[in-house]
Amino acid sequence: MLDESLLDTPDALAGADRFGLLRGVAESGARVRTAARSAAESGIPELTPDGRPRAVLVAGPGPAAAGVADLLRALSGGSSPVSLIQPTGVAPLPGALRWTLPGWAGPLDLLLLAGPDAADPGLAELVEQAYRRGCSVVAVTPAGGPLYDAVIQARGLAVPLATTPYDAEFDVEGAPPAAPGTLWSVLIPLLALADRIGLLSAPPDALGSLADRLDQIAERCGPAIPTYTNPAKALAADLADALPLIWTEGTIAGAVGRHFATELAGLAGRPALAAELPEALTTHRTLLAGALAAGADPDDFFRDRVEQPAAMHARVVLLREAEPGPLSASRAAHALAEERDTAVSELQPETGSDLEKAAELLAIADFGAVYLALAGTE
Repeated sequence: MLDESLLDTPDALAGADRFGLLRGVAESGARVRTAARSAAESGIPELTPDGRPRAVLVAGPGPAAAGVADLLRALSGGSSPVSLIQPTGVAPLPGALRWTLPGWAGPLDLLLLAGPDAADPGLAELVEQAYRRGCSVVAVTPAGGPLYDAVIQARGLAVPLATTPYDAEFDVEGAPPAAPGTLWSVLIPLLALADRIGLLSAPPDALGSLADRLDQIAERCGPAIPTYTNPAKALAADLADALPLIWTEGTIAGAVGRHFATELAGLAGRPALAAELPEALTTHRTLLAGALAAGADPDDFFRDRVEQPAAMHARVVLLREAEPGPLSASRAAHALAEERDTAVSELQPETGSDLEKAAELLAIADFGAVYLALAGTE
């Protein structure tokens, strides 16, 4: 259940926010600027690469690495294949995870490490593998840590991870898997690098515009802005007692949709399913006709409206990165939702570069997940 009255009570939100989630999302623009400055001071703008790598490999623990790989893949437009190296291990803990380079990886390939944990021995071992194979290595990790030193010794490039004071609040029991904003700390230096090697376009002025867009979203979605004019609070209210079916159109929206599903699970403890249009209309069709359908509640007549919460029903969240064109599946999505009496929430960014559109969608999704986490009740 969602305490909707809490959404429009800033003091109550602050009291419920014991991990500083709202501050973390609101500071995303500042974090982008700090990360861009860290990239510049590490020498990324002075790099003179010979050309694009044959393939880009991304590795790291937690959701940040997957988000980085997804966004680089979407923003690069296929100029070089981008793949996530999935870890193996008995537990998702530092020291228990191991990463292995694919057999074909060699001197023509680039390994990117999203290493918020500076002491993870599994990533240090991966650096050794890359050095033996001749792969170029770039890591974003806390300065002075074992991973940072391992990358330097392997003749790679290590960029200090941009942090904020509240990041330490996530090292306690019960905290979410990662602080909101960690993705930007890791992604921004790698975007600057990707610009230098011709993978995508992200010059310094574009990163500055991205930070400005994040600041604007923070103003629109802040705790003092009422729900009826706040897209993130409205999204959280829409998803109360709902199973979000996140349908996306476009590669950037697809990456954001998968990130949103991860944030809903990690921050708000809510299940969500993400799928890309038009395939989502097939893979999720049965969900809109089964027990999760809007009209499905066989025990509804006998339910105690006071003591028993309403049954969970599916709700479509439609993410687009641009206005629907003649070949868009959005119309079919709305038609299916209307046919199955299913509500639809829509998110579409204002005009701008691909980076700015991605930033707007990511920021609203992050704010929405945080509001759902803070206002959710048992």
